[in-house]
Formats: sequence, C-alpha cells, structure tokens
Amino acid sequence: MPSIADGRPTVRGSIEVVLGPVLSRRTYGNLVYLILAFPLTMLYWPLFGFGLVVGTLLSIVVVGIAILALMLLVVRAFVGLERWLADSLLAVSLETPDDVTSTGGVGGTLRGYVDAASTWQGFGFLSLKLFLGLLGLVLAYGLVQGATLLSAGVRRPIDVSFGEVNGDPVIWTIETVPETALAMGTGAGLVLLVMHLANGFGYVAERMALALLGDSVAESDIDEQSTQDRE
Repeated sequence: MPSIADGRPTVRGSIEVVLGPVLSRRTYGNLVYLILAFPLTMLYWPLFGFGLVVGTLLSIVVVGIAILALMLLVVRAFVGLERWLADSLLAVSLETPDDVTSTGGVGGTLRGYVDAASTWQGFGFLSLKLFLGLLGLVLAYGLVQGATLLSAGVRRPIDVSFGEVNGDPVIWTIETVPETALAMGTGAGLVLLVMHLANGFGYVAERMALALLGDSVAESDIDEQSTQDRE
C-alpha cells in the first residue's frame, strides 16, 4: 500500500502506485493472458461458427448430429484449456466442476455433457473471451508502440509508424535530441499505461473465470494475494 503521512500519500507511496505494476510478477501474467486471448478467439470462433452452422443445417441427418456432438466435446476441451491458462497466469486456482453425470455409453456421456451447467457456462466464457481478445490486441499494440518509442534512445534516427489516415501513413521521424527525449517519455508513459490496464482487465478476467470456469480453491486467500500483487 502507498505510504501515508498525516493522512496524505507520500511521494514514495505515489511512486509505488505508479511504478508498482512494473515490479509485480502478476502484471506480466495478466499481460500474457490478455495478449494470448486474441489468437485463441481467432481459433475458437471460426471453428464454432462452421461447426454450429453446418451441424444445424445437417441436423436432419445423422452427420449433422455427429458434428454438433463433436462441437460439444470441442467446447469442453477448450474450456479445459482456458481453465489451465487461468490457473497458470491469473490469480485464481480453479477446481474442475464435477457436474457431469453419465448413464453409460456414448449417448449417456453426451447427454451428461448437455445436462451439465459447466458446459454452458464454459460456452459463455468462450463467447466473452472475444471481448478479452480485442482488449489484448489493443494492449499488445500499445506495448509494441511504447517499446519502439523507448528504443529511440539507442537507435536514432528512427521512423515510428502510427498507421494510416485516409490512406496516408502517419509516421514520426525521430532525429533530434529533444524529439528523442519526447519519444522516450511518451513511450515510458504508454508502457506504464498498458501495464496498469493489464492489471485492471486481468482482474475482470479473474472474475469471469471464477464465475464461469469452476469453483475457486481457497478463493479468499487468492483474492488477498491478487490484491497484494496489484498493490
């Protein structure tokens, strides 16, 4: 927590608040989790979209039912992957829900998956993961741009591209010492902003995982540790 003197934050405490995410291991776990979310959603949704559309259209014949059953298994497999990623990179420790009942045979197993709340909660999480994927893409772009601006201190002159406006590229050519100082200050601020945002949206991802992927092991202890890491 920031140091407080006479009810007011001290300079040291304020510096800790601003720079704390840089020194926190949790920040980098959150950042990696959010950046990985984008390529994962690019894998999930084409597969789901194709499988659900084709399976639904062909559901009047056996092959359509088979495709939909396969999608059910794929969803549960991806949910298992997401649970492992959350355990590895976020401040959560999840138990796999034990709500699948089976009456035996392939049909009984599939019915158990359909009846299990965890199947549909997992599908909900995978749907919401698209939101996290878009955030991860923005954070990755901000981190790359910030690092590029910081690198102006060791490889001047440098051209930094900021995309296009009306088809024309927006490029900042950094050549002089004042431009380098401005670029490095901007880059440092951008990297710090990305790290603070990573912790904020990492917390959102933790809440999503706890609500939809499984029960937490000693959730109160994990919440306390998560709070300490962000501070």
